[in-house]
Parts: sequence; structure tokens; C-alpha cells
Amino acid sequence: MQYEKKKLTRIIATDCGSTTTKAIMIEYVDGEYRQTVRGEAPTTVEAPLNDVTRGVLNAVQELEELARLKYNNPNISLIKDSKLIIPRNGDIGADAYVSTSSAGGGLQMMVTGVVAKMTGESAERAALGAGAIVMDLIASNDQRMDHEKIERIRHLRPDMILMAGHTDNATSNKHVIEMAELVGAADPKPRLGSSYKLPVIYAGTIQAREDIKNTLGNKVDLMITENLRPTLERENLGPARDEIHEIFMEHVMQQAPGYNKLMAWTVGPDLQPVPIMPTPAAVGNIMQTIAKQENIEVLGVDIGGATTDVFSVFTDDYIFNRTVSANLGMSYSISNVLASAGLENILRWVPFDIDVKELRNMIKNKMIRPTTIPALFQELVLEQAIAKEALRLAFIQHKEFAVNLKGTQKNSDIAEAFSQSESGDTIVNMLTLDLLVGSGGVLSHAPRRHQTMMMLIDAFLPEGITKLAVDSIFMMPHLGVLASINEEIATEVFNKDCMIYIGTCVAPVGKIKEDKIALEAKIELPDGTIFEEKIPFGELRLLPCPTGSVAKAELKPGRGLDIGAGKNQEIVTELTGGEVGIVLDTRGRKPFVLPVETAQRVPRLIKWMRELQAYPQEKLK
Repeated sequence: MQYEKKKLTRIIATDCGSTTTKAIMIEYVDGEYRQTVRGEAPTTVEAPLNDVTRGVLNAVQELEELARLKYNNPNISLIKDSKLIIPRNGDIGADAYVSTSSAGGGLQMMVTGVVAKMTGESAERAALGAGAIVMDLIASNDQRMDHEKIERIRHLRPDMILMAGHTDNATSNKHVIEMAELVGAADPKPRLGSSYKLPVIYAGTIQAREDIKNTLGNKVDLMITENLRPTLERENLGPARDEIHEIFMEHVMQQAPGYNKLMAWTVGPDLQPVPIMPTPAAVGNIMQTIAKQENIEVLGVDIGGATTDVFSVFTDDYIFNRTVSANLGMSYSISNVLASAGLENILRWVPFDIDVKELRNMIKNKMIRPTTIPALFQELVLEQAIAKEALRLAFIQHKEFAVNLKGTQKNSDIAEAFSQSESGDTIVNMLTLDLLVGSGGVLSHAPRRHQTMMMLIDAFLPEGITKLAVDSIFMMPHLGVLASINEEIATEVFNKDCMIYIGTCVAPVGKIKEDKIALEAKIELPDGTIFEEKIPFGELRLLPCPTGSVAKAELKPGRGLDIGAGKNQEIVTELTGGEVGIVLDTRGRKPFVLPVETAQRVPRLIKWMRELQAYPQEKLK
């Protein structure tokens, strides 16, 4: 449901994180919606306060104080009697209050399926898209003994379980019922306490519903919804995701300290209730909203201390996918990045010699002191090299998960289903991608935006013509939940205040010899300057093009290469500017290869980093 803009002139939005509650205020000022002030405070879901609303009030109080200073108006007031003031009356109160939450560890789920790479994978996609952390996938063919699966369910104590069944044309329910019997035998207890039965959603074939009720009805709080994988080649994830959100509000949030009060506060225009969203689900919501509103394909990443989330919206159907790389992060999980990527892959991004022991010590220190930031130039370069590998590995996992479905529409029994080739090719197509968005401390707070540009290009290797941006203050969760009541306002603030556009990358795709021309470019910059060059393979060029401006470009790829219109096809277009500018990257795509030998690689890295102005020139020797 959409609301008229005139009803919303001041909106408060909060994101209750595991450690910090972040609040923003959005106001209708001079004919447009803008994010005007921002505040934050420690999250108070744990002892001694045990009330999430205390942290919310503290963050909103900071908004109030900053708004008074901004407008030189001591009469602005947002809180009264330890509650938010809604609706607004002049300087007093706000028109709406919305919130997201990942406090208390966020939404933690387990999923079950008959075949891990078919219905199990669909259940994972449904849970991840709803903003959950998937703790484990239990499947009939996952090679574990039944007692191991039962013990796993008991040990993890998820907030809820999503059970997928067969496709609708399957001829046997045997393995679906076996999964239900395993869940029943585990007799799982909720993570947040045993005052209620564990919610379990069954989203499988209709034929098994009665058997599922008979097996689990008295042991869990069972909900039944539409089959999330009705056929091998079609998913129906919406009903399962909606049910997850509903249970998250009614069961999980009700058990968390203070959330029952917070849920009573979150209202839109005319005091309509607005559900609290899991933080990742809200990020996905704003990405889908932007993709639909602007008819573009979007890829986003949020790299944190413990996990890296990758979000994407691809194809004409705006298919949304999210993956959580639970062991790839920049503080608590930094040792896992080293273990997963290997020393060689991290060191390939380092433009100087370094003792391996020194690198290991830096990584261990970061793990035990997660809030520290690099103090020396070498530490900064090493941290950003590790970030490139964490992003690269998380993106590989995302591409493997975000796939087309393929199968046949014949009646099949479970033996046939096990032998099916269940998943197709990835739907992630970097050549058609329009916008790449980075967020998380190492990207959002890099000392130079040029470093953010460098990390995103090196990690994701964008192809063709791609705009790049960074989330300024991790505002996407706030805007995602706001989009649930007004997409237009959320989109306007996203473009004007949330996204900091850092520029555009042009990268030809295909194989070419090193001595050949990879790109012929003629670009008229906003100041009237003409850049014209035949750029050989293996080079980077950075052209200044300020935010809000565009450059007129004639781009011709080298023989056999493609920049989006097909091999050898020239493109006449406009390139969007940003805080860094336009990057012409002829270092190769499919393949992109860095020299193995240090004597060859280091000079190239120094040359590229100098061209991108990533670091002070005197530091790159």
C-alpha cells in the first residue's frame, strides 16, 4: 500500500544491530525528501537493561539534539514519557517510525529438504531472502546418519525451521515424512527460551500435509504454506518468506527483551502498524525496489567483521538472491579468510615484500582486537588485500547459489529426483550488471574513495560498463523498511543521501594478447576536455568526472572483445561520474590474470595503484 507524500513530512527509522542502534531522520525539505540527521547508541537488548527500546530512545534523543542544533530550534521534540511522539504536530513528534533488527544474533534458522541441491537449496533461498542466517541444511541425501541429524537440530536451537518437500508431481512422500520424523525426534527447543513451541513451516507438496500434521502437530508450532518448489524448474518462494516474516514478528520478536514495546511503536501514516524487518531482509527490499523502479540489475555487498552478505537482483523478473558467507569477515573471521584464500592469493595484491610471519601476526592481532584500525601504510594495504579476497570468495559462493533451475516435467519418484541435474547456470551476469554497491566498514570508511573503487573492481571484476557506489552510512536497512510503506520516498533518499556514487568502470571482456589494443576510447569530459587513446592490454586509466555529471563516450573494444554490445561492437553512450571518476580497465576479463612472479607483479600493482590514485604517490616505490 502506498501513501501520499504530503502525509509524511518527518520519518524516524532505526536499525537495532547486535551492538549499535542506528537512527536516522528523513524530512520533506524544500520540495524533496532528505536524510537530515543521524544518531546512534549502544543496543540494550542484553543485561543489565534487557530492553531494546532504551537503546532506541537514546539514539532518537541524539537525533532530537542534532535537529535542534541544525535548525537552531529548541522546540523540536521527538520523545515524551519514554515513548516516541507520533503523529507529528508542528515541531513536536514525527509522522512515522519504522525499524529493522539484527539484535540478539538476528533471525537464525535451519532448513530441511529431500534433495540438498534441489528442494533444500530452494528452502535456503527462501530463508536467506527473508533475512535469516541459515545455520544448517538437513537433507535425505546429505550423507549424515539420522542420529547425527537429530543431534545437530538439538544442538543448534534455531529460532524456526523451514521444511521443504517434494515437487508437486512426485509419487512418494516417504522422504518428506522421514524429515518430519527427524525434527520430531529432536524435539527442538527455541534459542530464546522454552516458553513456546518451536515454529516450523512446512512448504512442500500438498499430498504430504496430513502426514506432516500427524507427525509434528503436537510437538511444534506448525504452519503450512504453499509448496516453495512446485516443479523442478520453478520456485515459489514468496509465501514461505511471508510466513517467515510473520513468525519472526509473532514468536521470535515477542521473546526478545523489549521488542513487544517496540512493535507497538512502529507505525506509518494514520497510525497503521509497520512490522519490524530483519536487517538483511530490509537491505534486500531496498535493492529490489531500486531495481524495479529504475529497471536495472543490481549487485550489493555488505562486508562485516564476522560475515559477508552478497545481494543481487538480476534478469527481467527481478529475481532476488542473498548469500551469507558466515566465515568471511574482517575481524572475528579474518583468520578464516586467510585459510580459505591462501597466503598466495592475499599477497598477490600487495605491492611490496613482506615477511609471512608479519602478515600472520597482523591477522591474529585483528582477530583478537577487532575494533582496531590500521595505523601504518603497510597495515592498510594488507587489510585491503585481505578484503579483496574476502569479497572475491563471497562472490564466488553467491554465483554458485544464484542459479537458474532446470529439470523436466515428468512424473518422477525420489530415486529419479536424486539423479537429476538439479541446478542450472548462475544468473549473475556481470556484463549486464548496471550498479555495484559496496557497504561495510572496510569499503564505506576507506581513507580514500579511490581505495573503495580499487577493492570493488579487483574483487568483483565488473565487465562492460558498470556504475559503482558505496553506502554512505549503511542506510540501506532503514530505507528497505521505509520502502514497505512508501517506495517513492525510500528511492529518493537512496539516490540523494544513501548512495555515494564513486564512478563508472569500463572493462572489455575476452582474451587478447598483451601487445594488442584492448580499447579505443574517445571521451568528452564535463569540462570540455577530450580524452582520446588506443589503450593496450594490461592498463588502467582514471578520468575525472564529478558526481552528478556525465561524459559522452565512444568506446570500441579490441578485436574479439566485448563491452556489452557484442564482440567487436562499438558503443556510443554516456558514462556517469562520481567521487573517483571513470576507470578504463584493460587488464583482462575472462580471464583476469596476475603475474605469478613477484618481480613482474609488484611493478604492475604499483603502476595500477598510482594510476587509480589509491595511495599517496610517495608511498608507492
